[in-house]
Amino acid sequence: MQDLSPGGAHVRAVHDEFHGDLLEVSMGPHHPSTHGVFRMVVTLDGERIVKLKPVFGYLHRNHEKLGEGTSYLGSMPYTDRLDYLCSMTNNWAYAVAVEKLAGLTVPERAEYVRVILAELTRLLNHTCLAGFLMQDCGCSGTPLMYAFREREKILDLFESLSGSRMMCNYQRFGGCRVDPPADWLARAQTLVDGYTAFLDEFEALLTGNEIVMARTQGVGCMSAALAVSAGVTGPALRATGVAHDLRKVDGYGVYPRFNFRVPLGAHGDVYDRYMIRVLEMRESVGILQQALAGLPGGPIMNPAAKLRGFRPKAGEAYGRIEGPKGEIGFYLISDGSPNPWRYRVRPPSFINLTILEDMCLGHTVADAVIILGSVDIVLGEVDR
Repeated sequence: MQDLSPGGAHVRAVHDEFHGDLLEVSMGPHHPSTHGVFRMVVTLDGERIVKLKPVFGYLHRNHEKLGEGTSYLGSMPYTDRLDYLCSMTNNWAYAVAVEKLAGLTVPERAEYVRVILAELTRLLNHTCLAGFLMQDCGCSGTPLMYAFREREKILDLFESLSGSRMMCNYQRFGGCRVDPPADWLARAQTLVDGYTAFLDEFEALLTGNEIVMARTQGVGCMSAALAVSAGVTGPALRATGVAHDLRKVDGYGVYPRFNFRVPLGAHGDVYDRYMIRVLEMRESVGILQQALAGLPGGPIMNPAAKLRGFRPKAGEAYGRIEGPKGEIGFYLISDGSPNPWRYRVRPPSFINLTILEDMCLGHTVADAVIILGSVDIVLGEVDR
């Protein structure tokens, strides 16, 4: 096996009885196209992919077993490390599971704050995805820098509220850790008011760009039937035309109070997956405008929630939300002790990644790079 590049790609010749002489290329685990410590073993007939094997596990950190040896509250910071772009939504999904297990209610103000933070997280995630995807397509660094400019504004808000830009550890069972002050809400309103102008500028550069369209349309198509049977969720599922969004299906939190639509694609290709995220950002701006305008007063925490000596009754619960990448859920079993008897994560990145081969067959290696980018994975969530 010959090392072809410092990026970690290796090749070797293989023989297949159906295709004849083939070339096996190992991309990763340290390769810029894989967005983390991840490997794709790609078998090529000429330039066309005839087989692709995703190889995970390089970032496995024993998250679930750690959760079974840690108190319920002690696991909250660990959820930040799953999808480290989306710690606020990770916290929320875990809090929902524990609240179901313990029968805790959440004050109305806290529910609104959770929605505000979740939609800011969706803006952050989708903006970064669009920037990285354009980089994968071979664009200059301009779209990515535009995306990171807006990302910094959201991270500044998270830092001023929680004390951390990315590992926020903000949600608590029965509410939120601190109440957003008036000046923080004013800054959030200013950001939301200006986000539509950014999206207009971003789309003017990219959405109708003929090179972007040529590189992404008809590439990495996924059928609705395949997506449903494989358990794909989030924007990747909706890009196939399936109207499944947990904010509508489950109506958790106070989402039923807000008017928003669920954008759908028609082809399930890379371009549709990009466009769904752009359209979802516009819907998130609308949700944020409604939530900020209707934010009620009152407590931010349920006074009945006891964080010290927390021991839910024996039972089980599954809590899930519509994270930016899809359904993120936590399954917990309590035996009445301070720690969960069973702690299980349902990660969207890992499940969405399982059909990578189906989307890449027949395409080139260059196409595989943007197909992987359009799935939107974070390796901390894939490996756990």
